[in-house]
Amino acid sequence: MFSRRQSPPSPPWTDDEKEKHYYYSNNKGTHFNNPHLRFGALVFVFLSLWLLLLLIWFPPKTTPIVELDVDLVQKPQQQQNVHHHLIHKTQNPNRINTSTTAIAAATTTTKSPFTVPTCYPSVSVYVYPLPAKFNLGLLDNCHILNVYTNMCPHVANRGLGQPHPQLGSAASWFATHQFIAEMIFHARVENHPCRTLDPGRATLFYVPFYGGLHASSNFKEANLTARDELTVDLVDYVQSQPWWKRHNGRDHFIALGRTAWDFMRAADGPDFGANSLLNLPAVKNMSVLTVERHPWQGSNQHGLPYPSYFHPSTWQEMVAWQNKVREMERAHLFSFIGGPRKGLEKAAVRNEFIRQCGESTRCMLLKCGSGASKCHEPSEVLKVMSESQFCLQAPGDSFTRRSTFDSVLAGCIPVFSSPHTAYTQYKWFLPGDVSTYSVYIEEKSDASKRIEEELLKIPSEKVTAMREKLIELIPSLTYAHPNATNLGFGDAVDVALASLAKHIQTVI
Repeated sequence: MFSRRQSPPSPPWTDDEKEKHYYYSNNKGTHFNNPHLRFGALVFVFLSLWLLLLLIWFPPKTTPIVELDVDLVQKPQQQQNVHHHLIHKTQNPNRINTSTTAIAAATTTTKSPFTVPTCYPSVSVYVYPLPAKFNLGLLDNCHILNVYTNMCPHVANRGLGQPHPQLGSAASWFATHQFIAEMIFHARVENHPCRTLDPGRATLFYVPFYGGLHASSNFKEANLTARDELTVDLVDYVQSQPWWKRHNGRDHFIALGRTAWDFMRAADGPDFGANSLLNLPAVKNMSVLTVERHPWQGSNQHGLPYPSYFHPSTWQEMVAWQNKVREMERAHLFSFIGGPRKGLEKAAVRNEFIRQCGESTRCMLLKCGSGASKCHEPSEVLKVMSESQFCLQAPGDSFTRRSTFDSVLAGCIPVFSSPHTAYTQYKWFLPGDVSTYSVYIEEKSDASKRIEEELLKIPSEKVTAMREKLIELIPSLTYAHPNATNLGFGDAVDVALASLAKHIQTVI
């Protein structure tokens, strides 16, 4: 973060040259009248001045300090969301050359086209050094962290999962699991420039509990006391810390990679395997980042993007991907990736989407089901989306779905049928004017029976503008590689920290 101290410059002459310098300095009266020497002196002065000008106009490149500017990122625009300034805009985005040459040029320029967030005193994050049983220790039994899936391949690389070179560089593209955001978030904050090791200077206190991984490993635990044991231990530990008492935990936060429903077991309803983490009074004092907040009971919950597959380490990679998205040829008007669901309302919406897409010659259907499926292959998912103008986003097992963020990454305009799939969830990350980047067709409306017809009504100019807005959103919805330094753009973690800092100032 700081410029490396340079060693003292070497003398401009050797020992032999010192003698020459002494000779000339003592005989300057004799030699200055020599026309050759006068000419040489003039050339030397000219070159020196030219070098000085070059250094002034083109200073040596230094390593910038990437920080998070809360004041900058929190200014709302016409009642837009507090992070609207963090929606990264390229220079003249509508005029960017999308040729291969332009992509190469974008990756070789030395200055980031994005607004780089900076850290001010109001954003200083302290990471609690929790006992290993609350996070990394859970990974020792990675094969049982999910009752349906062996999570060992997915927790690799600090949660990024296995490299996926079919998508691009193996250093930036991974088969990332949809419920792993808590691990990636932890890894990013540990290496974040806004992190402080001094809790006395902290304005935010991060409790890095891998709650989602713990919850999914206990879905079938019948003993409710045993199911809740680790979450109760966590709260006891945090409440015993001196920094909790400063604001009774209101400056503390937690990030969870699963939906809020998995941590809010209802006392009088059916048991779906959830624990009671978010029902605990102490946790209600904290801010909770989760990939899906409870729409009606989540006043302290804030939506966090699902992780997709792209985790760049530099802004050049981001610009190159944005330009690639702009030049994708989209042969299909719309597409749907998903399978049928149980339950009256979910089944009705999905079955209708599947029916309409299957009957249309303008729709690409990638139907999911049990067993082996292309739906779980990242390259197949992004291929369908990158070839489509619009992507239907029916609610999944809950309101939200990772597919929403895959579609943004691919530049495919999402079509929502419920406001709780995105609009009420990710207010820190998405524009307040939802029509600038998405289409809303209410699931029980007449329009929902003729989706193709409704999409064809949208003018091509509007479609182009909506896609450009999606492309602008890609950086702030992306989780950068945890090892990245000096990104040159703000990612999802940057947006979350800036928004948290602003929010906590209102509650303490």
